[in-house]
Amino acid sequence: MGERKKIFLFGVLSISTSVLVWLFGHWGKPVMALPPPADIPEEILRTEIIIDARSPVDGKPLNAAEYAQLQEQLQVSPPPKLSAEVRQTIYLIRLRRALLQIFPFLDI
Repeated sequence: MGERKKIFLFGVLSISTSVLVWLFGHWGKPVMALPPPADIPEEILRTEIIIDARSPVDGKPLNAAEYAQLQEQLQVSPPPKLSAEVRQTIYLIRLRRALLQIFPFLDI
C-alpha cells in the first residue's frame, strides 16, 4: 500500500509542477499569433493602386505615366546590342573567372 501511495503522490507532484512551469513560463508574454497593429493587412495591400515605380533601366523613381511611357519605348525599340568586341571581352572575362575557380594557382 505504501508503494501505491508514493506513485500516486509522485504523479500528482509531476502534473502540478508541469502546469506551474507552463503557466509561469508564459507569464506576461504578449500573444505572438496576432500581427503587430502597425502591419497593413494583405487584403488592403492587394487592392492598393501603385502610383510609384522604378525604372528597369537605371532604377530611378518614376511616376505611373513615365513608367508606362518607358515600357512602350522598351517594347518598340529594344535596347542596343553590344558590339562583337565587347561581347568577346565579356566572354573572355567569364572564361577566366571559371578557370580561376578550377585552377586558383593560375592567377594571371
